[in-house]
Amino acid sequence: MPTSIHKFSQNQVIGTSEYELVNETGDALLTHLNRPDVRQAINAVNQPKVHSKEVQSVFLDFALELGFQSEKKGLFSHYSTKGLRPDYFKRITNTGILLEIERGKTTQNNMDLLDFWKCHICEHANHLFLLVPQSLTQNQDSKPTNEFKKVVNRMEPFFEERNYTRVRSLFVFGY
Repeated sequence: MPTSIHKFSQNQVIGTSEYELVNETGDALLTHLNRPDVRQAINAVNQPKVHSKEVQSVFLDFALELGFQSEKKGLFSHYSTKGLRPDYFKRITNTGILLEIERGKTTQNNMDLLDFWKCHICEHANHLFLLVPQSLTQNQDSKPTNEFKKVVNRMEPFFEERNYTRVRSLFVFGY
């Protein structure tokens, strides 16, 4: 199954050069994630009891080529929360993109909402790329759940004008 994408953005950011850079980066990542060899590698690691780091390892080199920095430290240094950092960060114009990869705890432990919150409080990023499974099987006996669909439904209200946050855009990738 190909990687899907759902793009959310605040009205005022659409058409800006900032958003165009974010969109170009998102489209390049989506194209890469849909390469047959990458799809096969992601499917191989999207298995019960496998950590999201295994999914990250499939496209780490490409993320670095796009300009992302792995686990960028210092983005949250003015907060008392220790160890808070994104999986990846990319600077664009006067802001940036956080890239977060989730697997087993996406909605069960609200990791999608934690990632959104991190972007909301980050003074260096207003855009979030969130990679989540389309089909998640927690263990051999459980039925698969569509985390992509759940995350898209949970995030949609944040992009109604009355609910805007500091997150100007969110690209949810369903791998």
